[in-house]
Amino acid sequence: MTGAFGKSFALGTAIAAAATLVLAHGDVTPQAVDTTGLPELGEEWLTENPYRADKAGDEIWRRAIEIGASGYNQNCARCHGLEVVSGGLAPDLRFLEAEEFGDEWFVERFREGYTQNGITKMPAFGELLGQEAAWAIRTYIEARPDEGALDDYADELKALRDQIGQYATDPGSADHEALIARLRDIAAGIKTASGAPVADSIAFRAANLIDGSAEGYRAAEEALTIGLSAAH
Repeated sequence: MTGAFGKSFALGTAIAAAATLVLAHGDVTPQAVDTTGLPELGEEWLTENPYRADKAGDEIWRRAIEIGASGYNQNCARCHGLEVVSGGLAPDLRFLEAEEFGDEWFVERFREGYTQNGITKMPAFGELLGQEAAWAIRTYIEARPDEGALDDYADELKALRDQIGQYATDPGSADHEALIARLRDIAAGIKTASGAPVADSIAFRAANLIDGSAEGYRAAEEALTIGLSAAH
């Protein structure tokens, strides 16, 4: 990250300014999120994300990503964009630093919502959703790859996608361990926009879907196809 607040809001004060442009936040009815599989955090709200990869470990982090993706799509995507890519009407949350300052800003806004001149720009989600859901959504958001992070790997990922598609029809011909290792190498080179330690990239997802079965290869092929299309 660069600067005291990094890219996080290359808009510095822009977070507040952008919030004034958010349309229909107040019309969103919070949808409950099933947080089964995540450690309970108690009643007192934390100020740092407990599910971050370098704190919680891979298994909990991956579960938080899964739950956070569902929670985000139900409650946040309408205004903040699919895959957290804002269309410009709401703050682009990908750039909120994965550190204490960003966590404090996120959880306060999540709990209290945002009102300006008597108009609700964003409802308060905290009471209904709880902090397990809040931090899962935060984990999903901060794990988004940086803008253009896939560019250097796009051609290779397309080739791997095609190779994986062939393996789906003939799983026995594949060296799935070597394939997983290469996808993980690529995933390790993909940075997040937030500075979070691990990106939830399509390479990371594909690597974790491959298990040597035809079904696993088909799922990995689909994840790469969708991800590559979304990147363009």
